[in-house]
Amino acid sequence: MTLAVDIERNLPGFRLRVSFACRRETLGLLGSSGSGKSMTLRCIAGLDRPTRGRITLGQQVWFDSEEGINLPPQQRKVGFLFQNYALFPHLTIAGNIAIGLRGMEKKRKQIIIKEMIAKVKLDGLEERYPHQLSGGQQQRAALARALALQPQVLLLDEPFSALDNHLRSEMEQELAVLLSTFGGSSVYVTHNLEEAYRLCPDLLILDDGKVIAEGPREDIFNRPPNPAAARITGCHNLSRVKVLPDNTVEALDWGCFLQVMAENMLEKACHVGISSHHIRPAGKDDLINTVPCRVINIMESPHQVTVDVKLVNHERNNKTCLKLSLSKEKWLQISSPGSVPEVLKLYFPPERVFLTF
Repeated sequence: MTLAVDIERNLPGFRLRVSFACRRETLGLLGSSGSGKSMTLRCIAGLDRPTRGRITLGQQVWFDSEEGINLPPQQRKVGFLFQNYALFPHLTIAGNIAIGLRGMEKKRKQIIIKEMIAKVKLDGLEERYPHQLSGGQQQRAALARALALQPQVLLLDEPFSALDNHLRSEMEQELAVLLSTFGGSSVYVTHNLEEAYRLCPDLLILDDGKVIAEGPREDIFNRPPNPAAARITGCHNLSRVKVLPDNTVEALDWGCFLQVMAENMLEKACHVGISSHHIRPAGKDDLINTVPCRVINIMESPHQVTVDVKLVNHERNNKTCLKLSLSKEKWLQISSPGSVPEVLKLYFPPERVFLTF
């Protein structure tokens, strides 16, 4: 069944306006803090009431401002995994899972609790309290509680934010398996771009309460439709653009000319961009879109090097730095310990250069 959301929620100083449809695959919600991601989930779950609009799941109407329909949360069959897990500290893990099974026959309730405990690998911990569990175990318990309702919609609000990197990786793999077998609609809120890309085939980006981009993850990351979407998806390389003949543009903030492949967007283009991962050292066969650059700054991590560069002869001008991201191995191929190349000749693949409007 399709979850269809078309709502508006007005608050002092903020207005949320979202419209989207979520089917079988997981929809990822991206956006900066305060953009309306969590509020959207709360409206779907029935925890917040939209000012106007409509929310449906298939033929079921959950909210309709014109018809005066607003089903309470317990009638919406929604599993909600909160950012802080929201486990009841005075209840055991079994008790937390059972909280949404009120009114169910006791034997059936026990069967479901046992199934959920096994599903999230918490066997033997049923009688422990939340404070007696690790962060990863608490998250599993919260997920078991959300799934115990046999929801038709699963909402996940930054479920890994309280976990360290090792646990995040482990839990992400487990959640990926669960989402692939979940039969309903799932909406996933996160700030982590790589996490969103791995878990969510489709993305919707919110900015200041409104949708600014939506579609398959490859399109959103590789060809963001506007500068705000580009920045939210982690693209640091954006320049104002001047369109020239023969599919060529001038990147005004970088000081170079580039050939592009987005002919149908040239007339309305306002910015040109490229991911830092898509710029690479030029090879002998790269005959176009190659520019000599001088290194301005280097930042190293265990496996990656991020290099800030400016075009040669533009170092002292007020031109924006370009960011280049390379693996440590690739960087060592073009540099040596303690020595930085005086000039790097870089290549901008035309198929990777995108235009925004």
